[in-house]
Amino acid sequence: MKRPRVPKSPDVRSLRASRRRFLAVSSFALAGLALAPLRAFAAANGVSKRGAATNAVRIAEFADDGRPLRVVDLPTLVRSEAEWRKRLSPLAYDVTRKAGTERAYTGALLKNKAAGVYRCACCGTALFDAKTKYESNTGWPSFWRAIARENVIEREDLAYGMTRTEVACARCDAHLGHVFDDGPPPTGLRYCMNSVALTFSPAAAAK
Repeated sequence: MKRPRVPKSPDVRSLRASRRRFLAVSSFALAGLALAPLRAFAAANGVSKRGAATNAVRIAEFADDGRPLRVVDLPTLVRSEAEWRKRLSPLAYDVTRKAGTERAYTGALLKNKAAGVYRCACCGTALFDAKTKYESNTGWPSFWRAIARENVIEREDLAYGMTRTEVACARCDAHLGHVFDDGPPPTGLRYCMNSVALTFSPAAAAK
């Protein structure tokens, strides 16, 4: 007599990944309301998501005070390892190009509370608005939302025997950090970033 099939319990990692995707979609949906006029303009003027060239990427540009400016197609930024080494400090190179991690509580931007925009240290792409920065008590700058979904790439990271979601710059593929689903409202996300992977552009009033 055959044993009745027992339904398998849902995989915990799959549930967490699904929840993270739901939170990310909800977060970017909120952000998309502010960018909707720009995206409509881009569509009306023939700006595609990937651009005419295969190496183009769609990037949302922002002023230093966080105001959305335009959505444009830009060429992906690719440099040789030697060029990146010349342009970056040893730590910045290790973190952004080799997916390293700076030591907790050592980042120059950890305690920064000024208004402005956090940008990619390798190419200047806008990544986070200072309005979404919060104290996570983890030792790294943390944000509850990326500034625009176009500007970041999220992918599975299985390094060190863990399952995490890596966050990288969409234009130059710089490793920035990871995103977790233990953040505060309204998104419930924690973008845990390496300070050395970022530069800070203060809003005009804060300069």
